[in-house]
Amino acid sequence: MLSDNSGSQSLPDVLRSGLLNTSAFLARPRELFLDYSFEKFRPDVVAGLTVAMVVIPQAIAYALIAELPPHMGLYAAVVASIVGALWGSSFHLHTGPTNAVSLLVLSTLLSIVGPGSPEFLALAGLMAVMVGITQLVMGLARMGVLVNFVSDSVIVGFTAGAGILISINQLPHLLLLPVQVSPGVPSVITTMMSRLLEAHGYSLTLGLGTIAVMVLIRTWRPRWPAGFIAMVMAAVAVALLGLEGRGVIVLSELPRALPKLARLPVFDLSLIGKLSAGSLAVSAIGLVEAMSISRSVASETGQRLDSNQEFVGQGLANIAAGVFSGFTCSGSFTRTIVNRSSGARTQMASVFSGLWVLAAMLLFAPLAVYLPRAALAGVLLVIASRMVNLVEVRRILRTSIGDSVIMVSTLLATVFLPLEFAVLAGVLVSFGRFLVKTSTPRVVPVVPDENFRYFVHEGERPACPQLGMIAIEGPLYFGAVHHVDEVLHANRERHPEQRLLLLRLHQVDHCDVSGIHMLEAVVRQYRDHGGDVYLVGTRPQVLEMMTSSGFEQMIGSDHLLARDRAVNFLFHNVLEPSVCIYECERRVFAECQALPKHPSTASLRIPITVSDHTVRQLLPGNLKSRLDADVSAVELIDVREEKEYLRGHVYHARLLPLPKLVEKGVGLPHDRPIVFVCRSGRRSMHASYILQDMGYSDVYSLRGGMVAWEAEGFPVVTE
Repeated sequence: MLSDNSGSQSLPDVLRSGLLNTSAFLARPRELFLDYSFEKFRPDVVAGLTVAMVVIPQAIAYALIAELPPHMGLYAAVVASIVGALWGSSFHLHTGPTNAVSLLVLSTLLSIVGPGSPEFLALAGLMAVMVGITQLVMGLARMGVLVNFVSDSVIVGFTAGAGILISINQLPHLLLLPVQVSPGVPSVITTMMSRLLEAHGYSLTLGLGTIAVMVLIRTWRPRWPAGFIAMVMAAVAVALLGLEGRGVIVLSELPRALPKLARLPVFDLSLIGKLSAGSLAVSAIGLVEAMSISRSVASETGQRLDSNQEFVGQGLANIAAGVFSGFTCSGSFTRTIVNRSSGARTQMASVFSGLWVLAAMLLFAPLAVYLPRAALAGVLLVIASRMVNLVEVRRILRTSIGDSVIMVSTLLATVFLPLEFAVLAGVLVSFGRFLVKTSTPRVVPVVPDENFRYFVHEGERPACPQLGMIAIEGPLYFGAVHHVDEVLHANRERHPEQRLLLLRLHQVDHCDVSGIHMLEAVVRQYRDHGGDVYLVGTRPQVLEMMTSSGFEQMIGSDHLLARDRAVNFLFHNVLEPSVCIYECERRVFAECQALPKHPSTASLRIPITVSDHTVRQLLPGNLKSRLDADVSAVELIDVREEKEYLRGHVYHARLLPLPKLVEKGVGLPHDRPIVFVCRSGRRSMHASYILQDMGYSDVYSLRGGMVAWEAEGFPVVTE
């Protein structure tokens, strides 16, 4: 039996263990540098340069989604890509600003302060730190498994809704309409439609041209950095044609400096409280996004991931981004794919991409004054269109009603509700669906199939009148025990004659105290009515729980049966043959096929049950004493079938099967006691009842039959 060692550790030992685990997570860069070799340097540098050409336009564009200055996006890209790579787990995951997270940041900040103000920028940094701390704590606490509770349908629905929101919020910039940015759809669409005729022609032309260039490049040269090329072409057009003087809005000059420490209101508890809900939503979406991307790439490369280490990497990346004048980041699918396809060998490729972006800022920052805002809106519209994964949407709608409801609900909530609530609602719905599924495991009565090779759902098939078999296909934990107990109760109501129950636990991989209590109650119910319960297929971890809780001792270790011999054991050692032979016309098990069937007739006058008080019984020891004293003083009759009799019987017992007792019973002597013997005592009690009904008075049944006789070690004759 396994035990929880932590329960016996002293407090210093527990603290020391926790510190060692923490230091192992934080020492990740040391492992990376120790394993790094020069042959990986060149491919990582080249891959980093390729990714940097994709990062620059995306970082600027995603900062604009969040209504933040472009330099905050670039700073976040530099810092997060380096820190996330050094402390992460995936070789190829690229961390930095992303579209969905940027939209969540905007939605959260707009509920507190208007965009463009110093407070707005400070809150963006504070939110990144809060998100990072949450993710870091989850990683250090080894809570990486929690990302499994967020359904993929939530991510598909949220991403599609975010794509719609980004598109709607970028249309005013594309048309250069004075519409206030809002995460809500109706107000933006209404205002924009009412002023559509005021659209700025030059801005619209630049935006549509940017979209056309990106579409053409992705069609003919998909490996080229389409966004970077389109933005350069738009900037050249603005510089050569002097479009800034004709009303085209351009970006301001980017700072030519290293990322600076931001002044964050870390002690303002009121602001922290207002940011908490949004930060929690961003933490969840960011981690799920990062882990989903990491796993999809690792499934192709064969890398083994550590989700807890990835949580730590994402947390430290966000903390660093917030401290160094950036904003909240996550893993980017596009940049991760570019990173891998460019030949990246290790996480150092992401580190080099951050350094390349920093070098570009220091060298070419003044040229940002020619970047038109409409062109960036065009870039974002192309990116947003790809966020609606129509293939996956159709697949979910086609395959699962539950996932479809979750996806559509999340999409609508994303479009029409505050984003942090939409995300949390989707997560809660996924978690609720998981609880519902695990709390209602499949519990079905089963019988052997026609070939007696597998067990199938009972359905309309005949069931054994003595033995009910129930398969439990899920965990026996506190949330599921009520459902399992209801199904077992319904089976007892449907088959009241079944005194025995075989629980098939092959697919039960977990059992808690509530599950043990439920099993104990079921065993007591069956035993109180003269029956019993047996288990088959108990897994080691479940058996460990049964042993440590005392349930194994309560039910008896002989009631935990081997998978391949359970039915055979029950048929030959537990089931009452008299029921099989005289009361049942069915042949449910393979063992039933060769069994003689003599359905009871009126002449047999056998009741369904015979009370222990209806007939007198002899204990095996008493019978042995009488036989040893005078064999002829007792008339010993074995009422089993001939094959059973030949396999082993009490010495001096003669065979008289129960069906022949009525016609030949009248010839039995009246001058000495008559003792009937069968396998377990049921048929002998029936025989005693019949003979008493025929006028005999000195009649006995051997209590426990041959099973009890052999258990005492008394001799058996085999023929």
